[in-house]
Amino acid sequence: MVVDTPCQPLMNRSPEAGWRRLFSAGSRDAHGMPLPIEPEIGDIVFIRVTVRPFLEVASATRSWTNHVGIVVGERGGEPLIAESTFPLSRVTTMSRFLARSDRGACVIARLKQPLDAAQRRRLVAAAMRRIGVVYDTGFNLASRRQFCSRFVREVVRDATRIVLGDVETFDMLLRRNPDHPLGFWKIWYFGRIPWHRRTVTPASLLDSGALRVVADTRTCDRGQPRLRMRAAGQARRRVGDAVT
Repeated sequence: MVVDTPCQPLMNRSPEAGWRRLFSAGSRDAHGMPLPIEPEIGDIVFIRVTVRPFLEVASATRSWTNHVGIVVGERGGEPLIAESTFPLSRVTTMSRFLARSDRGACVIARLKQPLDAAQRRRLVAAAMRRIGVVYDTGFNLASRRQFCSRFVREVVRDATRIVLGDVETFDMLLRRNPDHPLGFWKIWYFGRIPWHRRTVTPASLLDSGALRVVADTRTCDRGQPRLRMRAAGQARRRVGDAVT
C-alpha cells in the first residue's frame, strides 16, 4: 500500500476536561497486531467505542458500530486512519484507532468498485482538506463542523462520486426504534431534541450496497486474534447483528 499524500498523525489539542472524559476511551499504546488483510487506501474501518455518547448512538440506531474512519495511507508498515473525532478531525494509526474499540473489534469494508490511482489521490486529498475541523457534537449534516460518518461519506463522495449511507432525520431514526429511551438525548440537546435535523450514521454507511466487508472481528473469541478475513462472497453482515 502506497501513501499518495504525506499524512502525519495529528496530536489532539487539550479540550476542556469534562468533554474529554466523555469522548475518550481505550489505551493509547499501539497493539502491534498484524492484520489478516493488507488494508488499502479507501478501506472504511468501523469500530464500537465504549463511552456513553457513542454507545447511545449505537443503541439509537440498533447497531454494533458507532464510529468510523477511513484508510489514507501507511507509515512504517502500519495503516493510517483519517477520522472525525473530538475535538478535531485527525490522522491516527490503525492500532490506536482499534484500541478505542470494544475488545479491539472492527469491521473493515471496501468499495465494490475498485479505486484507480487518481481516485486514491483524490480520496487522500479530500481527507486532508478536512483535517483539523472541529467535531460536531450535534451531528448536524448542515453544520460547518464534522462528525465521523459525515467525514467518511463526504471524503468518498468527493473522490469517487459514490454516495454511502442514507440521510435521515432524528425523527426517522427514532421512529424505527420507538422503545429507545430519550433521556440522554434530551440532556444532550438541552431539553429540545432537533427532530427534523438531517444526519447520517455509521450504521447507515456500513449497510450501504456500495460496500463489501473484507474483515469482521466481532465474533472472534477472547484471547484470539480479533481480525479475521471474511470468506469471499460471504453475505455482508448487517450492522445490527449482536456482538457474540
